[in-house]
Amino acid sequence: MFTGIVEEIGIIKSLQAGRLTIAADSVLKGTKLGDSINVNGACLTVTATGGNTFSIDVMPETLRRTNLGALRPGEGVNLERALPADGRFGGHFVQGHVDGTGRVSSVVPEDEAFLMKVAAPSDIICYVVEKGFIAADGVSLTITDCDSVSFTVSLVAYTLQHTTLRHKKPGDVVNLEVDIIAKYVEKLKCGSRPGVNLEFLGKHGFLPT
Repeated sequence: MFTGIVEEIGIIKSLQAGRLTIAADSVLKGTKLGDSINVNGACLTVTATGGNTFSIDVMPETLRRTNLGALRPGEGVNLERALPADGRFGGHFVQGHVDGTGRVSSVVPEDEAFLMKVAAPSDIICYVVEKGFIAADGVSLTITDCDSVSFTVSLVAYTLQHTTLRHKKPGDVVNLEVDIIAKYVEKLKCGSRPGVNLEFLGKHGFLPT
């Protein structure tokens, strides 16, 4: 489990034969073989470490669903270690299971922040709601607006300084993970369990009143 609060930006050293090697600093502290690290939103297992780098094996399914296959040496990636049991929870529930990708439509300045609009497929947009959460390249973000084909998030100064989102421009692809709670609510709403419906969910605090 992750929070979507990026710890540092790693630098791609190589991507060969399904193995991604990344230079990093903070996330390597205490990291052992077999540990999980969120790389641009994808939960991946550390298979090797050495010096200031670590390696992870990237499966074909991950390459199909994410932007990792398009990375080149020298590019940055957002990194976050798995949340420890006694850790402080600061973002939202992020599993590191990328649902798909979206494409940046526009990036517009607004005071000290930037509004980034992202076009996304219908199977992702259906879980997107205004003021809800979404993870973009592993970054926990609040949705400020949405319609049937896209959503908008506000990138504050801290996010711009500490993640790769500051480099995003129209046409760029971002990994997206929707809020897992939305998926469970949909499953329950569809009547997979007798007696569970919108009235039940509202009564027990799962829906806004």
